[in-house]
Order: sequence, then C-alpha cells, then structure tokens
Amino acid sequence: MVINSGCVLYTGQGIHIGNHVAIAANCTFAPVNHAYKDKSRLIREQGFLPGKGGIVIEDDVWIGANCVLLDGTVLGRGCVLGAGSVVSGELAAYTVYAGQPLRVVGERQ
Repeated sequence: MVINSGCVLYTGQGIHIGNHVAIAANCTFAPVNHAYKDKSRLIREQGFLPGKGGIVIEDDVWIGANCVLLDGTVLGRGCVLGAGSVVSGELAAYTVYAGQPLRVVGERQ
C-alpha cells in the first residue's frame, strides 16, 4: 500500500484498506457524520450520527489526488477513482470513476 503526502484519515466508523492500494496526495477519508439538525444547539455539541459502515477499500485500487471518501464508501476490487472525486456509496469492481458528480468513465480490461 502507498499513501502519499497530505492525506488525512479520520477514525470514526473505521477504515479498511486492502492490499496493493495506491492513494495519491491530499485525499481525505472521513468515516463519520456530524449531527447538526437541532438549531437550538451548537453543531459541535450535537455529536455524531449513526455510522454507515465506515470505509472499505478492496485490493488493487487506485485513488487519485484530492479525493474525499465519506462514511459508507466501498471501493470494489481493482476500481480506479479519478482526482478530485467525492464518494459516499459503493463502487463496482474494475470500474473507472471520475468527476463531481461522480460517474463511470470506463472499465479496466
């Protein structure tokens, strides 16, 4: 596994990183969600929402620079995530994703 400079990994609901994963610079992994709905209280006093399972990155994944992975993200085996992408759900194996909003831009052969 390679994690380049400037990456931030919060603990929250946990992060599982498989084998042979490449993480480019300045990525943020945030497996946690702040509660904020009660306007009578400061956000910082409201704690956290129930977890969505943390972040799971399967084997042989490449994550481009400046990506943000949120709670509930699952990156399937062999997928590629283009720079600057924001992810909050499950991405299929061997598929290439990019953009914001996130979309499929290709597949590994």
